[in-house]
Amino acid sequence: MMFELPEVETVRRDLDKDLPGKRIKVVEAASMKTLGRYKTRKSFTDQMPGWKVLGVSRVGLYLLVAFDSESTMVVDLGSSGSLRRHANKDPLDPDTEIVMTFTQHGQLRLIDAEGTSSVFVIDSDALAEEIPEIESYGLDPVDEPVSWTAFGRVLLQKRTKLKTLLMDPEFVVGIGNIYADEILYHAGLRYDRRSDELSSQEIRRLHRAVVGTLHDAIKHRGTSTPERVFVDPFGNPGGYGEHLEVWGKHNQLSGRNRRAIKRSKFGGEWTYYCETQV
Repeated sequence: MMFELPEVETVRRDLDKDLPGKRIKVVEAASMKTLGRYKTRKSFTDQMPGWKVLGVSRVGLYLLVAFDSESTMVVDLGSSGSLRRHANKDPLDPDTEIVMTFTQHGQLRLIDAEGTSSVFVIDSDALAEEIPEIESYGLDPVDEPVSWTAFGRVLLQKRTKLKTLLMDPEFVVGIGNIYADEILYHAGLRYDRRSDELSSQEIRRLHRAVVGTLHDAIKHRGTSTPERVFVDPFGNPGGYGEHLEVWGKHNQLSGRNRRAIKRSKFGGEWTYYCETQV
């Protein structure tokens, strides 16, 4: 399961507070596991010493670390990558793939046991060229507020089942299985309802659930589950798992009607829901 928007935004906010102004001393790469765009490790590591971090931003699920060299490091955490801040003397996790040592204030490490993450450096003005899919990205309600009317206009143009639509980055970026199920629970809507058949009231509820669920998950610093462990740059697990209402809770009692939460296969994955969703 890929990390979703609340997890990536949690990492972004932490690093954007911590990294700006730090200058790179040396970069080391343990293997080519996360460097698929390069032919050798040195072609990635040797370009970066001397660069100073300007800030950390996000486009969809890509983290963007901007440098004063007019270059940007793009990081896709995938489903197993973890960006961690460490002191130079801290023991090295055996799954550490990249170590970026600063002239002061420690290191930034990419840890990835499964190798699903990727890292590469581009010219800062070539983002759309290097990652063309971002041109088709849809709404990002965390990055830019969107009204329920604008949300509804886009939604009603689709003829798609709601869970499929929520997980489509051309509609809303960064929503996967966990948050799609939670959003639909909070909106009181079934996963297999057709998007072009919703009433104005249902569109309002869905909009409120999308915005509220994502912001609540970010407030609790993302979701960490046994199926997909997430920790922030300082090693703390995300706390939103304690607030999940339906995802992963098959046969547990719903907080809405005290009856068992159900699950069904949808798109090859389990979908969790309460029978009060219509």
